[in-house]
Amino acid sequence: MYKNDKENKNLFPFGNVIHERPFCVSIFPKTYFCLIGMDFHENFTTIDWCVVAGYLLLTTWVGHLLRGKQANIKDFFLGGRSLPWLAVSGSIIATEISGVTFIGVPGMVYAAGGDFTYLQWGIGSIIARIIVGIYFVRVFYEREIYSPYDYMGNRLGIGAKRLATIIFQIGGILGQSVRVLVAALALKVVTPLEFHECIWIIGVFAVGWTLMGGMRTVIWTDVMQFFLFVGAGLFSFLWMIGGIEGGWSGMIDISEQAGKFTLLNLTSDPAVGFTLWVAIIAVPFQNLSAFGVDQLNAQRMFCCKDASDARKAMITSSAALILTALMLMVGAALFAYYEPMRATGTEPAIFADDSNYIYPAWIVTELPVGLRGLILAGIFAAAISSLDSILAALSQTTLSLFRNGEGKKDLSYSRMLVLGWGIILSAFAVELNDLRGKVNVVNLAFGMISYTTGPMLGMFLAALFTPHARTAGLAIGFALSFLLVAYIRPDFYQILINFDIISTKDAAAWNGLVEENGKLKPILHSAWAWPVTVFITWGCGLLFAKKTST
Repeated sequence: MYKNDKENKNLFPFGNVIHERPFCVSIFPKTYFCLIGMDFHENFTTIDWCVVAGYLLLTTWVGHLLRGKQANIKDFFLGGRSLPWLAVSGSIIATEISGVTFIGVPGMVYAAGGDFTYLQWGIGSIIARIIVGIYFVRVFYEREIYSPYDYMGNRLGIGAKRLATIIFQIGGILGQSVRVLVAALALKVVTPLEFHECIWIIGVFAVGWTLMGGMRTVIWTDVMQFFLFVGAGLFSFLWMIGGIEGGWSGMIDISEQAGKFTLLNLTSDPAVGFTLWVAIIAVPFQNLSAFGVDQLNAQRMFCCKDASDARKAMITSSAALILTALMLMVGAALFAYYEPMRATGTEPAIFADDSNYIYPAWIVTELPVGLRGLILAGIFAAAISSLDSILAALSQTTLSLFRNGEGKKDLSYSRMLVLGWGIILSAFAVELNDLRGKVNVVNLAFGMISYTTGPMLGMFLAALFTPHARTAGLAIGFALSFLLVAYIRPDFYQILINFDIISTKDAAAWNGLVEENGKLKPILHSAWAWPVTVFITWGCGLLFAKKTST
């Protein structure tokens, strides 16, 4: 029963027992939640932990069985170029969706002002995948190469390959550290551990899976996560509908009144990211870079037996948009599910301040014992799977800078590099968590990759169309592009603020940011930097182009 304790405001009910907690509230007649104080882990039972352990062990066992031979670098990094295209397509989807979409998208819709406009970006994504599948794949399979950076090196010289590899590594650390945060966030919900401890645990698992079997293990474990994501998303959505008064129609009415189903945004405000104009102008550039030039996804294409299979894998991976739409619906259902809480003014501050916690909190407090363990295990496994993908890519590209991939010791060197990059990535994630504030992880992920997305594509286009471009010019273009993104984004300014070097007002006065409620807000969304930095990099390469003989 509910007891309003006026003498001790820290005592609130949980079931029939009074606990000392910052905030526990009765939302429905027979359901009591403890939603504040980050004590969700008390709802996570021994059975749930057994399910988590069982699923992770099963995934590890399957990955071990399907790892194939590991005789050389080609086996380790390209799966022997023998993987079926359907598996590669599922792996691309699982890597793209990962925990960022699974947790971040529902939280983004639930948050104040959240809606379905993120789905607009699917237009640019499909366009880019078709272009990559038809044109990029063809040039990649013309010769035996391991990465797009090998192609750039063949066309522009070894200096360009080294520059592209360094840019990829910077982007990998910036972008993929967000995936570490997502997995750690889910782990934090169900354990009393500190956030940095959760990050290091995820890092250890990622290193272990990568060392176990290279890209074959990565891809087949990705396929497992794909099916779990689909099942978990569908089950969660149907379970929420069953708990909403009025069911489906009740969810539609509540979410529609709040504008959650708004799909198109035609505003011309440059600070808004999820608009139709960004979707059709800027997003194709980002996705061309992400799927065609970034080794994280490109490495999967190289695992197919030929260009035809790689093309099919890339184009069919557009089905990821269906999963994105499903998670948008989960976000709308969460908003309707917790309407009674908002109506009575008892919404926990954590939901309003950091909506990234909303879906993991719902899983832990609402789903049956065992099932919630399975879904959270899927989040952990998917995040770890995404991390072992980037570790494999970072290791391969680093090795290619110094070795030809044919020596007997190269396989050992690659494993050492996986361990080293795992430590670096986890350490950066710890620092990034201290800087992110309450930013939604989806926005954070796209923001972090803005520093390198454009320059990577600019270098590839230079290699493809203008091989007389000079590496020194491309390096200057990358530096200018990096500074441009740093100027329009608050990241570096926030670091200076955190160290009390400057104030928020100082930062807002120096550049294109504005101060809003004590926080820095950009006046130009960083998505617009994607096409701009492509042409800055490419243009600088041509400005200092090699002289061609007549």
